[in-house]
Amino acid sequence: MSDAAPTDELLVSQDGAIARIVLNRPHARNALTFAMYEGLVTQCLRIQEDVSVKALVITGAGEKAFAAGTDIAQFRSFETAEDALGYERFMDRVLGTLERMRVPTIAAIAGACTGGGAAIAAACDLRVATRDARFGFPIARTLGNCLSQGNLKRLSDLIGPARVKDIIFTARLVGAEEALTIGLVGEVVADAAALAARATELATLVAGHAPLTMQATKEGLRRLAEEATAPEGEPQPGDDLILSCYMSRDFREGMEAFLGKRAPDWQGR
Repeated sequence: MSDAAPTDELLVSQDGAIARIVLNRPHARNALTFAMYEGLVTQCLRIQEDVSVKALVITGAGEKAFAAGTDIAQFRSFETAEDALGYERFMDRVLGTLERMRVPTIAAIAGACTGGGAAIAAACDLRVATRDARFGFPIARTLGNCLSQGNLKRLSDLIGPARVKDIIFTARLVGAEEALTIGLVGEVVADAAALAARATELATLVAGHAPLTMQATKEGLRRLAEEATAPEGEPQPGDDLILSCYMSRDFREGMEAFLGKRAPDWQGR
């Protein structure tokens, strides 16, 4: 994994007490490279140490996508079990860093929010979306991989296990109004301009509230969810499931079919 994101693919700014991170690959629907994930960790840790920051907004560049998952080309180098498990450990570190932020985090979502992008949004404290936002993990029809135990727990806590199965099994994308109804997002606004305004308004609101109350609430809820993972450096629950997918012929077929813009030929092996 790369050590830092190119500055033009991850834009960071601060306005008063509010920090903003923009995922900036609009030509690729803001699909994340490993370097962008690593840059997100670096910036979150920097913000964590800056006491002047009271809230963080994460959004995507343009109006077509918050983030359309991990850039699929990043997976072409995967050959071994260590590649697969290393990727999921890496993602656990990225999302765990975001969840451990002392300040409230707000995902401002327009357009596609899928795969790794949806995982980032789910790891934020609050989510606001435009009416054209779409959410999902369409891996059952694209790559044929799976979510880690931590990601399954995170999603299940938000919307319940039955809806997690529905979304993953059908590989459908959930519209904004349904996302609001099932609790995947907290608010829906008209368009990108309204999204930017509401995200700023919400960030300003929480930035003015008692920081220790929010820190204690965030950390308490995080601790309640810890049973989904083992201590860092130890085998994780679900490692066997990750390997059964990432090391399969189907995963390689799904990746090449996706990049080749054709339908995959699933074999179940």
